[in-house]
Amino acid sequence: MLNAVQAGAVELQKFFNGQFKITKKEGINNLVTEADHAAEKAIIEVIRLSHPDHFILSEETGEIISESEFKWIIDPIDGTVNFANGIPICCVSIGVEKAGEMILGAVYNPFMNELFFAQKGMGATLNGNPISVSEKDKVINSCLVTGFPYTYLDSPNGPIQVFEKLIKKGIPVRRLGSAAIDLCWVAAGRFDGFYEHKLQAWDSAAGFLMVEEAGGKITDFEGNYYSPYQPHIIATNGKIHDELADYVNGRK
Repeated sequence: MLNAVQAGAVELQKFFNGQFKITKKEGINNLVTEADHAAEKAIIEVIRLSHPDHFILSEETGEIISESEFKWIIDPIDGTVNFANGIPICCVSIGVEKAGEMILGAVYNPFMNELFFAQKGMGATLNGNPISVSEKDKVINSCLVTGFPYTYLDSPNGPIQVFEKLIKKGIPVRRLGSAAIDLCWVAAGRFDGFYEHKLQAWDSAAGFLMVEEAGGKITDFEGNYYSPYQPHIIATNGKIHDELADYVNGRK
């Protein structure tokens, strides 16, 4: 796991603030860069050396299917728009499932020298030091973070509607552009809560385990146990979870 995230990070550092090819996926600014492909290739090569039979799900390659109970879920660059614009809020994110349960997560931002790591039942760390969620117990006193989808969801209580309700009450809501980092910063107590309307498995696979292992709570919008294979997420320190869910669901 650690060798894989570091191999990906080497490619990020090699391309950062340099010249590289950029193409687009679904949505006007949903980018993929030459660096995404290079990092993904390096990560998969490391995994294949030790675990040639493991299932792999990666953002750019898609599924490399096998019958193994182990699945690696990879985002070679989470925060690609930031990366493409020379903004150092981006990272390599990798989660590992065993028989459908997330057991390992690593998120590495080489530009801030921050390596977050979690193992199921063993806690979460930042650069080897234990981390834990914050203690704030009211949304009005919290610092929140969110993200906006590249293809906007024009639906009741959509991203803009929820954002507007919160900022009209004077609640600080940030938008960093990397869901994996958002989740890690909730785990580290920098943010008290995070919500987003449209994520993919590779965006949250590692980060959601980080929050759980740091003592936080994660659900979908309806309060069900979180699965990275559905789009909605609320991640908090646990103390503000129900109240933040009320905002997100239009009950407040």
